[in-house]
Amino acid sequence: MTLSRLAELTADSDSSFVLIARDGADTVELLSGDVVDVELLADIPLSSDGAPREVFAMVPYRQVRERGFVAQDDGAPLRCIIVDEHLHLPTAELLDELPHVSVPLRDEGFDIADEEYAAIVETVIADEIGRGEGANFVIRRDFTARFDVDDRTAALTWFRALLTHERGAYWTFAVFTPGHIAVGASPEAHVVAREGVVTMNPISGTFRHPAGGATKETLVDFLSSTKETEELFMVVDEELKMMSAVCSDGGRITGPHLKEMSRLTHTEYMLRGRSRLDPRDILRETMFAPTVTGSPMQNACAVIRRHEQKPRGYYSGVAALFTPNAEGGHDLDAPILIRTVYVQDGALSVPVGATLVRHSDPLGEVSETHGKAAGVLGAIGAIDRDRAAEARTDADAPGERLPLADDPTVAALLASRNGRLADFWLNPQGDDFTGPFEGRTAVVVDAEDRFTTMLAHQLRHLGLDVTIAPWSDAPEELLDAADLVVAGPGPGDPRDEESPRIARMRQVVARRLETGRPLLAVCLSHQILADGLGIALTPLDAPHQGLQKAVPVFGEDASIGFYNTFTARVPAGTARVGAAEVSADPATGDVYALRGERFASVQGHLESILSRDGIRTLERLVTHALT
Repeated sequence: MTLSRLAELTADSDSSFVLIARDGADTVELLSGDVVDVELLADIPLSSDGAPREVFAMVPYRQVRERGFVAQDDGAPLRCIIVDEHLHLPTAELLDELPHVSVPLRDEGFDIADEEYAAIVETVIADEIGRGEGANFVIRRDFTARFDVDDRTAALTWFRALLTHERGAYWTFAVFTPGHIAVGASPEAHVVAREGVVTMNPISGTFRHPAGGATKETLVDFLSSTKETEELFMVVDEELKMMSAVCSDGGRITGPHLKEMSRLTHTEYMLRGRSRLDPRDILRETMFAPTVTGSPMQNACAVIRRHEQKPRGYYSGVAALFTPNAEGGHDLDAPILIRTVYVQDGALSVPVGATLVRHSDPLGEVSETHGKAAGVLGAIGAIDRDRAAEARTDADAPGERLPLADDPTVAALLASRNGRLADFWLNPQGDDFTGPFEGRTAVVVDAEDRFTTMLAHQLRHLGLDVTIAPWSDAPEELLDAADLVVAGPGPGDPRDEESPRIARMRQVVARRLETGRPLLAVCLSHQILADGLGIALTPLDAPHQGLQKAVPVFGEDASIGFYNTFTARVPAGTARVGAAEVSADPATGDVYALRGERFASVQGHLESILSRDGIRTLERLVTHALT
């Protein structure tokens, strides 16, 4: 009966349904119901006449505008299926029923030529990362082709191929609604909320299995890559910003782990925290994964808008399943929409992106997009499948193999990464905040970098009652009433006289100095403070985006994470400028921290996972500012 129901839905071109195979399950879930398109996440209809109901939603990238970020508007609908039927189909029996036909491709290729994509990469590295607009950005291109098989038959054929040959996917899925068909195998749960526990799963670093399969030696080379390691740390930092916004305990990281798939292996962390928010609000505050956008998130969206030639549709959005729970609310399960094929009118599109960082090689990033597209196309059987590179353990494999993560050398190399990270984010934190500054208030002014959420969380652990205010809505009466104002970090050139955001942050810093009220200035605001004190600002020869350094901070060496393209610089050996004490690099004169009467500042991000001495250094600087 259940399998015949799938046949009925497939035969009806107006029907809407979803097939989901979750990692480790031996069944495939079939969800069907009516389609409703809504404008906002808050409009997702989780109840009817007071009764909770299950809803599946396809959330397009353009919804990021709900966070106030920019995006090209292609009209891709926020599409909901109001689930009135939820069946579980035995996977083995379903495989026998799904179509298995040949779907040859024609007119295939990328929509952006390799040379043009490499030029875009060079521009983003030089003009965006090089100008301090952010630490990393993801720019996509699409592999496109045509085929001569019915759309639904092709999609179900590819879904069957994924069930048969792909492994390690978080969700393997196929979505059928009028005018929109998607089939994929997402490795990544972007955000999950169950029984008050929120989980995020940042994945970064892509190891493409070589011919003959992955080996310990080839994997060790990948895990030893500085670029791949820093790329993962940066996305963990970015997702911790989101966790700190939705979780009362800020979030804790565990890992790293290997995510082994058929043709690719990734590195990943898990982030967990507790939240009482509506799952739709959790989803809004976590749109979208930095692994497919960049960081800081708000500026990454602006960079995508400047450099991508067309809207993203559903690429980098999420598929979200809201399921009623025993508490009368809803659990949320939302994998990221990557490794996905979009089908419409005899054409397929496979969007893929490369993460661009300061170490990126343009031709290497071109190669990465080819590898990702080939991984998807090989998985669905649209191109020849590299069975050797799959390195599978199955009946016709030459012998059993252990997961590479179980190899002692690989496991030790993975574990060693945590030696670089802050214990604050590795250990349970709790949400009972008492500390040395209990009873004091602070306002953190957000200059468009949500590192402020992590910074506010750490300040709460030190006992402060903290409010976050965006630079565009931080009235003087709010700031004047605070015991401490924290002028936050942000992207861009601190010397930019045309930027309203930079101008406002200059006002915030200047007013606190003029009134003699306690001030802590971080990163961009540290540079603004230094400029106001007459210290020269200059671009770094190489951006310090996601860089960990041990630096002097007023008599103590501190291991701190840096995300800066500009620096304040004094002559080597300078210890004081006017009323300010200077802590600087003894060789270059790069200023790491400043302090004076009722103020302190720091160039690095004490809230970053890269700041092993972050919470101690933060307490020292706040103590000085408040004393």
